[in-house]
Amino acid sequence: MKYVIFLGDGMADLPVPQLGQRTPLMAAVKPNMDRMASEGLAGMIKTVPEGMNPGSDTANMAVMGYDPRRYYTGRSPLEAISMAVEMAPDDVVFRCNLVTLSDEPVSGDAPERFSARTMLDYSADEIGSDEAARLIEQVNEAFADDTMRFYPGKSYRHCLVWKKGEKAMTLTPPHDILTRVVGPYLPSGPGAEPLLSMMIQSARFLPGHPVNRARQQRRLRPANAIWLWGQGTRPNLPDLARQLHLRGSVISAVDLVRGLGICAGLDVVEVPGATGNIHTNFAGKARAVIQELARGQDYVYVHVEAPDECGHRAEIDNKVRAIELIDEQVIGPVWAYLESQRLATGEPYRLVVLPDHPTPLSLRTHTADPVPFAVFSSAGRDHRPAAAYDEQSCARTGLALNTGHELLPRLIRQGFRE
Repeated sequence: MKYVIFLGDGMADLPVPQLGQRTPLMAAVKPNMDRMASEGLAGMIKTVPEGMNPGSDTANMAVMGYDPRRYYTGRSPLEAISMAVEMAPDDVVFRCNLVTLSDEPVSGDAPERFSARTMLDYSADEIGSDEAARLIEQVNEAFADDTMRFYPGKSYRHCLVWKKGEKAMTLTPPHDILTRVVGPYLPSGPGAEPLLSMMIQSARFLPGHPVNRARQQRRLRPANAIWLWGQGTRPNLPDLARQLHLRGSVISAVDLVRGLGICAGLDVVEVPGATGNIHTNFAGKARAVIQELARGQDYVYVHVEAPDECGHRAEIDNKVRAIELIDEQVIGPVWAYLESQRLATGEPYRLVVLPDHPTPLSLRTHTADPVPFAVFSSAGRDHRPAAAYDEQSCARTGLALNTGHELLPRLIRQGFRE
């Protein structure tokens, strides 16, 4: 049996006036997702436990088969695992975004001027990894010591490791405060002072870096500050691939999902041109899935970040298009390959499609609402059809999974009978 989970990050949404009160999933042309729902089983699943932050960390952790209430220790350590950053049990890891803050002149001292600025872009126009690495090098020159060090990641996503650090402070994801003045969302609480100081100081020297001067000449947003958030300590996650007797792989451009995959015992697959946005290599991800299945893997978790990025950016047309590209260039080719193999060898397969969480265009951030899912079994094992794959159609089936970490074991073992 072959298993493939297609995870479209942030695909779920609310009705959009510009789309005739349809959601992007309802507006998108997506025959493969619709077929999975109409010929298989569809329903709603709550991927974020009650009271927990609706992040891609908790939600993907659940879809991968872990109960976040039991295993979640923070987002950034999972990213650090993917980046091969060494962590002691008492080290605290933080996500470090390179962001663009407004630069209008404001009176007052440095902290007052910083707090009056506005979060324009949590990704500095999705700065390239090479440019970002040069900026993080300067950040390390300014701040690194025996207790703190920054590690470059991909695009705008980087890590800070604070040895024996504090983790009880309150930190805010920058993508949650787009277009807002940052003052109310600055680090606060025990241990926050050194983090806030580094953020303020970074806004003094990063704007003049040659990378940022060159970006402004190209009319790109500068990465004119760092923003720290997502703190946590190294998790202790069981090897789910071994527990479920699976040989599996994870395909993602995002360190968070890759780190979860490593913890779960999955092989990490590199895809050239995988960016985490709508310009990602959709077709390359499909080829990678097929190659992994062809070499004997039982299970592939393929994650596409593009719809989430479009939701944060309030890009309506791009979010619809991202969903269509996932359907056409990822799901379609993989499904055709599995069906051809079934006809040639008799090997059955099961497919799942779902988001990790909603990223409503109107809110530009995540919510914890249940999301639609669909399961297709080549053996006809699962049958509870919906008219189409979207929030309203899947909700009408009446099937509801209230804990996201039920999905993987049900897919592999128990099935979906109530």
